[in-house]
Amino acid sequence: MARFSTRSLSSGPAGRGTRVAGKKVLVLILAGGKGERLGVLTQERAKPALTFGGTYRLIDFALSNCMHSGLPDVWVLEEYQLHTLNDHLTNGRPWDLDRTYGGLEVLPPSPDTLTGALEDAGNADALHANRHLIRSYAPDVVVVLSADHVYTLDYAEVIRHHLKVGAAVTMVTTDLPAGEDASRFGNVQVTKGGRVKRFAYKPGEPLGGPITTEVFVYDAPALLRTLDDLRAATPDGQGLGDFGHALIPAFVKAKSAHAYALDGYWLDVGLPGAYFRAHQDLLAGRSVRLDTPEWPVLSSSIPRMPARIAQGARVEDSLVSYGCHVQGRVIRSVLSPGVTVEAGAVVEDAVILRDATIRAGAHVRRAIVDEEAVIAARVDGGSGGVAVIGARAHIAAPVKGDTQVEPGRRWRKGSRSRTDDE
Repeated sequence: MARFSTRSLSSGPAGRGTRVAGKKVLVLILAGGKGERLGVLTQERAKPALTFGGTYRLIDFALSNCMHSGLPDVWVLEEYQLHTLNDHLTNGRPWDLDRTYGGLEVLPPSPDTLTGALEDAGNADALHANRHLIRSYAPDVVVVLSADHVYTLDYAEVIRHHLKVGAAVTMVTTDLPAGEDASRFGNVQVTKGGRVKRFAYKPGEPLGGPITTEVFVYDAPALLRTLDDLRAATPDGQGLGDFGHALIPAFVKAKSAHAYALDGYWLDVGLPGAYFRAHQDLLAGRSVRLDTPEWPVLSSSIPRMPARIAQGARVEDSLVSYGCHVQGRVIRSVLSPGVTVEAGAVVEDAVILRDATIRAGAHVRRAIVDEEAVIAARVDGGSGGVAVIGARAHIAAPVKGDTQVEPGRRWRKGSRSRTDDE
């Protein structure tokens, strides 16, 4: 289990801690969002705990980057479906974060966010709610990360750049990924010197420049001071919202925000289509290489038997995890541990999560099938859609298009989903 902490956190004897260029660094991973845009995939789990690439979880990317960047003092701020994430974190051991001093700490929800006392509370409120712990730790630099993006990045390099330019906040940016809508992200325009001169959060009319990756490096005193100022100016009962609503604009207005361009793959998988597309990128070799010797993505997992490919099975351009039993056809798909594909079943352009079963005669195409679901009929997202089958659902009749089937649902002829009713 992960180690919870509500105490005044320190970094060990004499308040030492991780240092980059002589500055004390604290990393905060925000893992509290409900991830409602992912629909049934996050109905019963925290989004950072969602499986990716068969054997990984989304939060593994941020944690692995911390480990490889030499930043072991990491706090994970939680709020929703805590147990689904804590079972995976295992005290930070897979990422070398299980330490006597410092290491991984898990912060439970704050009273305001847990009780819903703040209207429209967001990730800026999560930082404000833990400001007393941040002050107690007394960092010079605070690195704030989201826990649901696919990428690799050396955060220490970003910190050095941040210190060199003397920014109050440095935001990591990237070009808009193919197939993505700029209105889902923070949009920026940057001067030749790298200062952010314009910022728009999820604008109706995109600015046309790079977007933010939700990797932020803050000057700690400036961050705490700005949070307090914003809170003092906000009416009682109102939240600060997300970073893009008031926090980042305050730094941009003060001309103290800078950008650092990420050179490499990055994708926000917060929508079923993006999650599906990220797996297509992985199979096509366009994504992050998960097992690079110098920078592997690390994870925790339960040992299982190697995958078994039966005589007569056919597997093409796919990733098949340990514990799988394949007797049918698997084409351009990702199978998580324990998946069964019976003889006569076809899995094509699909993502199948742990311990799901595809029965003989079923055909799964352009679909995401969650854990322990049983598919005994055709599931087809269509030419451009993605069907999503919730955990433990039993599918006994065809599912078409962008339909989402609730966890545990028994889908028979005549069944309707919320997508059908829209």
